[in-house]
Amino acid sequence: MSGVHESQQDVDIDLGGLFGAIWRNRMRVLLATVACAGVAFVGANLITPKYKSESRLLIETREPAFTTGSDRAQGREQPAFDELGIASQVQLLKSADLIKQVARNMKLHELEEFDAAAKPSAISDVLVLLGVKKNPLELPPEERVLKEFNEKLTVYQVEKSRVIAIEFTSKDPTLAAAIPNEMAKVYLSLQSGAKLDTNSEATRWLEPEIANLREKVREAEQKVAEYRSQSDLLPTGENSTFAVRQLNDISTELTRVRGERATAEARAEGVRAVLKNGGAPDTLSEVVGSQMIQRLKESEAQIQGQISDLSTSLLEGHPRLKGLRSQLVGIRAQIKSETQKILSSLENEAKTARLRETQLAQQLNTVKADTARAGEDEVGLKALEREATAQRQLLETYLARYREATSRTDSNSTPADARVISAAVEPTEVDFPKVIPITIVGGVAGFALSAIVILLSELFSGRALKPVGGVAAPSTRRREEEEGIEAEPAVAVAVVEPVVRKVPVNRIDPGAVKDIHAPAKSLLSGIETDEDEEEGESPHSSLVDAFEEESDFSVAAVARHMIDNNISVAISVSPSGDSGSTATVMLARRIAEEHRKTLIIDLTGSGCPTRLMAQSTHVPGITDLLVGDAAFSEIIHGDRLSDAHIIPRGNANIKRAMRGIDRLSMVIDSLSDAYDTVIVECGPAEVEGVRRLTRGQETDIILSIPDADEDAIVDLIGAFGEAGYTEIVLMTGEDGEPPRYPGHRAAA
Repeated sequence: MSGVHESQQDVDIDLGGLFGAIWRNRMRVLLATVACAGVAFVGANLITPKYKSESRLLIETREPAFTTGSDRAQGREQPAFDELGIASQVQLLKSADLIKQVARNMKLHELEEFDAAAKPSAISDVLVLLGVKKNPLELPPEERVLKEFNEKLTVYQVEKSRVIAIEFTSKDPTLAAAIPNEMAKVYLSLQSGAKLDTNSEATRWLEPEIANLREKVREAEQKVAEYRSQSDLLPTGENSTFAVRQLNDISTELTRVRGERATAEARAEGVRAVLKNGGAPDTLSEVVGSQMIQRLKESEAQIQGQISDLSTSLLEGHPRLKGLRSQLVGIRAQIKSETQKILSSLENEAKTARLRETQLAQQLNTVKADTARAGEDEVGLKALEREATAQRQLLETYLARYREATSRTDSNSTPADARVISAAVEPTEVDFPKVIPITIVGGVAGFALSAIVILLSELFSGRALKPVGGVAAPSTRRREEEEGIEAEPAVAVAVVEPVVRKVPVNRIDPGAVKDIHAPAKSLLSGIETDEDEEEGESPHSSLVDAFEEESDFSVAAVARHMIDNNISVAISVSPSGDSGSTATVMLARRIAEEHRKTLIIDLTGSGCPTRLMAQSTHVPGITDLLVGDAAFSEIIHGDRLSDAHIIPRGNANIKRAMRGIDRLSMVIDSLSDAYDTVIVECGPAEVEGVRRLTRGQETDIILSIPDADEDAIVDLIGAFGEAGYTEIVLMTGEDGEPPRYPGHRAAA
C-alpha cells in the first residue's frame, strides 16, 4: 500500500487476483469449511433432540341426536362459532387450569424435563446462596411445571377455518404425542362438564319453581270452579256455558217445531181443498199412504171388475149386479170417511205444533234473560280462567325444560362443542436439531468466513490492487523481487502402519509392555529424517511385534475367552472414550447371545452404554442407587437389541454418588450372584479409581483400545502393572485387528 501512495497512481481492485488468492489458499478454505461443518455436526449431535407432535380439534356446535329435531322445530338452532368464539377456545386451551389438570393426570411433576429445578446443580445452589439467583424451589411444583409446559406448548387457529391445532415439543417422542391428545381429552371433558353444570343448575332451580307453580295453578283452578258454581256458569263444552247451551237448544227446537206446524197446516189445507172441490182423494199423498184406504181401493177395484165381467152376460136390473153396485157405493163412502179422518188428524197435528211453538217461545224468552245475566258473570270467570291458563302454561314449560335438563345430566348426553379430527401420533423424526441442515450451514459459514478473511488480507496487504492501466503496482512487484518469494515445496507424508496377523486370544504381561515402553519413547523423540528411519528401528515396531506375538484381540475372541474361563466380573477401561465403550457394549451383546445372563454397569462420564442400550438416557441408574433415590428393581433395564441387561449411569448428582463408591463393590458382588457375567464399563478411568473399585482384589481387567494412542496404552498398562495387576486382556474392536498407530512424517 505504501508503494501505491508513492507512485501517486490511481489503483483499482483486482477481482481476478482476489479469486486467485482464494484458489491459492483453497486448502485452508477447505479445512475451515470442514472444521466448521464438523463443529456444527458435533454440536448438533450433542444437543438433546426434541420431538414435536400435533393434535387438531374442529370447533362446531354439537347437540344430542334426540334434541336436534325438536330444537329446529322450535326455532332454537344455535349459531356456529365466529372468529371471536374460536379465539376464545384457543385461550381456553392455553388456560392454567386446563394445563394443571393435564399435568396432574400425566404426573408431569415427576419428570425431570418439566421440573429440572427439583434437582438443582451445585452451581445453581452456589448462585442461590450468593443471592445472584432466586431459589426456584420457592415456587410450588405446579407453577414450575406450568412455566416449563407453556414454553413447550403452541396453540393456534388454522387460517380460514374453525380448526385449532395443539403442538407440543418434548425430548420424549412418546410424551410429545401423549400430551396433545391428553389436552384434547381434558378440553372436551371440560366443555362437556360445563354443559353438565348448566343442566344441573337448571334442574336445581326448576325443582322449587315447579313446586311453587303447581300450588299456584291449583289455587287458580279452584277459584274458577268456585266462581262457576256461585254464578251457575257450568261448562257444557268448548267456550260454552249451560245457559248458552240451553238457549241454543231451545232456539233449535223452536225452529224445528215451527217447521212441523207449517208442514201440518199445509197438508191439512191440501186435503181440505180436494174434498171441498170434489176431487179424487187418492191423488193426495197423505191419503195414498193410508193402509185402510189402500185396502178399500183394492176392494173397490175388485168389485168394479166383477161388475164389468157380469155386465156382459146379465142385464142391468139383475140382482147380482145391483148388489155389487151397492157394495161399490159403500166402499166409496168408507173411502171418503177415511179421508175425513186423515184431514182431522192433520188439523190436530197442526194445532199441537202451534201449542208447542207457543211454549217454546215462552221458554226462550226466559232463557234469554238468564243468558244475559250469565254473560255479565262470565266476564269475571274469563279473567280467572286467563290467570289459571297462564299459570298452567308456565308450569308445562318448566316441566318440559326440567325433563330435558334431567335427561342431559349424563355425560354421554352432552357432547362438547368440538371433536378431534386429527390425533397426535408419536413422531419418528427429530424436530430440532436438524443435523444435516445445521452441518451444511456450518460448512457454508466456514467457507464464507475463511474466504472473507483471505479477501480482507489481500486487500489490506495491497496485493489485490492494481493501477488503472492494468499493470501490477510497482511497489508490489519490487517487494516480491526484493523478498524473492518462491513457492514452498510440497510436503509428502509417509505413514508407517504395521501389519498384524490374527491368532487366538491371550493375556499380555504388563512387565513385557514396560520393556518396550522406554525404547519406544526414545525412538519417537529422535526421529526427524528418512535416514534416521532407515538406520533405526520403527518406534512402534516393539509394540507391533508384541501384538504379532500375541493373538486375536477382537470382541468375539474376548467374549469366547470370558465364556470359556467363566469370568463372572470384569472391569473394562476405555482410554479412547466412547469408541472403547461401544466395543464393550458389543462384547456384552456377544456374551448374551451365548445364552448367558449378562449385565453391563455404566460408570462412564458420557453415558455411551446407556445411549446405546437403554430406551432413554433419563431412566434411573447406578448414581440414583448410590444416593438412595432408587432401588435395585428400578435401575436394571433391558437392552434394546439383545437379551443383555444394563444399569444406566442415572440422573443423580455424580459428586454425591461418588461419595458412596465404596458401596459399589458390594453392589457388584450382589449382582454377580444373580448374573453369569457382570461387566463394569469405566470409560477412560484412572488406575487408582479402578483399584478403589476392586478394593485391591484380583479382578479381570479389559483394556478396550479400538483407536487409542500407543503412548496412552503403554502408560496405562505400565500403571496397572505398578498397581499390582499382573494380567490384562486387550480388546481392539469388532474386526479383531490391533489399533493402527501413526508413524512419523518425513519431508519429501
